[in-house]
Amino acid sequence: MTSHTSPLTTSQAEKLRACLEERGYDFESKPHALFAARKDKLNVTVYQKGPKVLVQGKGTEDFIRFILEPEVLGEARLGYEEVRDPDRFAPHFGIDESGKGDYFGPLVIAGVFTDAVIARQLMAAGIMDSKRVTSAARIRQLAAAIRATPGCTSEVVSIGPERYNEMHASFGNLNRLLAWGHARVIEKLAAARPDCPRALSDQFARPEVLQRALRQKGLTLQLDQRTKGESDTAVAAASILARERFIDWMDKTSVACGVKLPLGASPEVVRAARELIARHGGDSLNKVAKLHFRTTAAVLAAAPDGTLPEPGA
Repeated sequence: MTSHTSPLTTSQAEKLRACLEERGYDFESKPHALFAARKDKLNVTVYQKGPKVLVQGKGTEDFIRFILEPEVLGEARLGYEEVRDPDRFAPHFGIDESGKGDYFGPLVIAGVFTDAVIARQLMAAGIMDSKRVTSAARIRQLAAAIRATPGCTSEVVSIGPERYNEMHASFGNLNRLLAWGHARVIEKLAAARPDCPRALSDQFARPEVLQRALRQKGLTLQLDQRTKGESDTAVAAASILARERFIDWMDKTSVACGVKLPLGASPEVVRAARELIARHGGDSLNKVAKLHFRTTAAVLAAAPDGTLPEPGA
């Protein structure tokens, strides 16, 4: 094990700091962290949000068993995951998406099947929520590990910007489009693993929208939705595969159009969109961007003709 995350209380975070100071760890500043410390090849970071601790590097497992659990948490958790969280190890599909909040790029939905054996292998490989992975190279390494795991069936559905714009206009809102994508992934996974009884995804704003999409496809398996679904190993693995497909598209398209397409929907994104239009014309935006974002209005305010083609035109 080379990576581990655990929630902490405020008093536990203070106790952990004292343990690290006693053992001669070197402290450093990190963004969004209460504190971060390093010793040899082990890094310990306690983040403000939560708070929660992230332990990384050689010696992670020993640190958990001999310091974190007995001296800070006051209970043994490592090795007892199946007792504490049996649903994580029961057979199920995990579904997650990438690109939903990005102006440029596709909407990618991925799904992964896990059971107890597969979940253990993915955890040992360091699979975690893609939002916690800042390196594209690491995303690709984790995605390769998922695909190399025996029995780990996966599916990825990528909706490119042109198709996305057509479908968004047809569905009328993002929630319905997202539900269609989730249902399509679950349908493909169910065809490959018809014995799987359950699927898990992040909580939809309106849960019934996804449930209805599954019924329309004749799918009767149990559907669970919950906030922070990425804490589940199958959902975390799906988030990695979705992110890999998204960043691959962004990298290839940036090279093809000669403009670096940034993530998110920031002023930098507006500048890149304006550069794209200047190089390739107004039609090009429909091929790389999600036009219903308010970002489009900011982009067109400086477009040469102030117009944009209809989605699908």
